[in-house]
This record gives sequence, C-alpha cells and structure tokens, in this order.
Amino acid sequence: MIEFHLDGRSGVSPYLQLVQQVRHALRLGLLREGDQLPTVKEAVAQLAINANTVLKAYRELEHEGLVAARPGVGTFVTATLTDTSLAAHGPLRLELQRWLAKARRAGLDEESIEALFMTTFRTTAQEDIA
Repeated sequence: MIEFHLDGRSGVSPYLQLVQQVRHALRLGLLREGDQLPTVKEAVAQLAINANTVLKAYRELEHEGLVAARPGVGTFVTATLTDTSLAAHGPLRLELQRWLAKARRAGLDEESIEALFMTTFRTTAQEDIA
C-alpha cells in the first residue's frame, strides 16, 4: 500500500500531491491493478488533512480511470501507467543514487539538488522539443 507524504513548501495543493504520488507509484510499478489505496479515514489520520481533500484526489484518479471506489470497501487501482521501460528503472535508479551521493559530497543541500535537477530536466526537455 502506498504511504502518502505532503510537502507544504512545494506550492502544489495537497490533493494534487496525492494524485501525483499515485500516478508516480503506478508509473514505477509500485502500485498494481487490484491494490488498495489508503482509506480516506487512514489518509486523513496520517496526513492531518480534510477528508474532502483526499476525496477530491480519489475522484480525479477515478475520473482518469486509474482507480475505482467500492462503497464500504475502499478505493482500488484499476489501471497501471507502467510501460516497457520499467526494466530500465533499476540501472537508472542506481545511477541517480550515485549522482545524488556525489551532489551531497559536493556540499549541495536537498533544495539545491532539486533546483539543479529540475532546471537541467526542463532545459533538456526544451532542447529536445526544439
């Protein structure tokens, strides 16, 4: 089962953070068809947020066809976002972990690492489009 985390500094609304975390877990194969998401009550207790926030996230995921609510039972994954590239994740993750260790040894804190990664990611994506 997925464990949600919220980042109050991200500027992303809590419901969208939940949606993104489920999408990421589906894309990485951490959630599979038939898996149950935390109940609204569990998510509210864990994150100390309003139940409507969790419901909004689950409704959006349901609208996208990724999950289905079963009244009185819970919300279950109905589709996956994994593709054939899933096999490449292991080696890439290992390489990324090495890079992160190198960045920390160079004295970068988490915010600096994230800023460097996201800036490089966006620049590279824009270059690929051009």
